[in-house]
Amino acid sequence: MINSALPISTREATGRRKSWAERLHIDAPLLLGLLSIALLGFAILYSAGSAETALLKRQGVRLGFGVAIMIALAQIPPTRYRQWSPWAYLVSIAMLIAVLVAGDIGKGAQRWLDFGVVRFQPSELAKLAVPMMVAWLMSKDAMPPRWWQWLIGSALIIIPVLLIAKQPDLGTALLVGAAGFFVLFFAGLSWKILIGGGVALMPAAWLLWEFGMKDYQRQRVLTFLNPDTDPLGAGYHIIQSTIAVGSGGLYGKGWTNGTQSQLDFLPERSTDFIFAVFGEEFGLAGGLLLLALYGFIVGRGILIAVNAQDSFSRLMAGSLSLTLLIYVFVNIGMVIGLLPVVGVPLPLISYGGTAMVTLMAGFGILMAIHTHRRLLTK
Repeated sequence: MINSALPISTREATGRRKSWAERLHIDAPLLLGLLSIALLGFAILYSAGSAETALLKRQGVRLGFGVAIMIALAQIPPTRYRQWSPWAYLVSIAMLIAVLVAGDIGKGAQRWLDFGVVRFQPSELAKLAVPMMVAWLMSKDAMPPRWWQWLIGSALIIIPVLLIAKQPDLGTALLVGAAGFFVLFFAGLSWKILIGGGVALMPAAWLLWEFGMKDYQRQRVLTFLNPDTDPLGAGYHIIQSTIAVGSGGLYGKGWTNGTQSQLDFLPERSTDFIFAVFGEEFGLAGGLLLLALYGFIVGRGILIAVNAQDSFSRLMAGSLSLTLLIYVFVNIGMVIGLLPVVGVPLPLISYGGTAMVTLMAGFGILMAIHTHRRLLTK
């Protein structure tokens, strides 16, 4: 008997005409969730940017490019991504090394490669290449993976994380590490190993503090612990953002009526701290609605992972879904003072191009996993 969850390619045999979403290999609920958040993003970006339409136009172009990338990647079967994984990883590592050797320096960081026509940040490629490579390794043999696969998989994660942290870019290093870790977690990493590894890494925290972090990064941690020690300097961002979110109350002050943002008290209000603007203008109710939309997307991604038909697809889909959760958790935690300040944007809300395109590319792969399922028989 044929399973009711027929793939797009075989439903045509039933005589029913395929919808536009099926023809484009698009998951309509996932697309609806993404566009809903993007529309909220345009509304709050308009307010945060002091009604500057040029900012919205540039963000619209970037979103359009991201959607085009998503649709293009959704057309590719997951088997191709599995075949390309080692090559994507090698290219990513090579480009990260090239950044350290001859990368462009901007705002005190060496994170970009300048190809003349385009300026590219290779660490964004690593957000996709690392989980693809680890999923490829873990799915080579029957589950659960063998001990050597755990060791090699961990090394495949640590290498790009260290290269990105060296730039320095701790925010992106955290996201890349989380994406790879989620693959290990879904592959069956036991809680004993997790707890034991956490205990074993505790001494590494001291080494990281003493030798692996720059002065401004240490200052961020100290400011996070007590922002009032430097209220007009390093602690200014956190203090102003928490004031903005707290003053929003239950329902907010209304769209474009936020005093902290409109009177220029809130720094980086169009990028990393845009959730402070959102919280001030839409309050707790608006924040919960936004979190519900993010939760819907993550839940839809997990459902796609559960229904995936091979180990590589399941691991990849699970990692891509939970990586979005890390984006949201780190950004909002930073804005409300629960986490140190790092450069992690709020997905589809913060102004920016590279991170948005990478995010949409990941969702394109997620849609490909869902819409290219093979015919199952019982």
